[in-house]
Amino acid sequence: MSALKAGDSFPEGVAFAWIPPSKETSEFSQCGIPIKYDASAEFKNKKVVIISLPGAFTPTCSARHVPGFKENKDKLVEKGVDQVIVLAHNDAYVMSGWGKANGVDDEFIVFASDSDLKFAKSLGWTVNNGERSDRWAIVVDHGKVTYAAKEEELQSLDFSGFDASTSTCKKEIQSRDIEIRSAVE
Repeated sequence: MSALKAGDSFPEGVAFAWIPPSKETSEFSQCGIPIKYDASAEFKNKKVVIISLPGAFTPTCSARHVPGFKENKDKLVEKGVDQVIVLAHNDAYVMSGWGKANGVDDEFIVFASDSDLKFAKSLGWTVNNGERSDRWAIVVDHGKVTYAAKEEELQSLDFSGFDASTSTCKKEIQSRDIEIRSAVE
């Protein structure tokens, strides 16, 4: 597979690992058990924003990227978004801890692991010789990709931040010689 683009069907066989938040494991020092998040099956019946980041607890990711989505949960819900997936190469335990550190205690924002980078590599969207995911966003509306963009600069949020991936909805824009349609509004 190569990079996804607006109009593509979300591919079959895509799964991530995650630890659902629960009252029993809500303390930072408590761990849940990682389970499979079958993205291909889940995305068939939801509108989802996936943001992929180079790593948990890194400066741009923690201070700028994730907060934009967390702080705008109500706006996302108003636009029909059912879930936000925060994806990085870190294992499910680290991603769960990062979710707790961000005060996420429900399943609207899922901190998931693409630990072997299988999905990111299938898109060709990795950095550091394939050791980390690049920074990108994909919007999937009931199984169809409606927005897909990768940052040109790793520290940038021009295409994958909250404003970029949610503000140009239902409009066609020209960016980096690729026509992208966003579907969050």
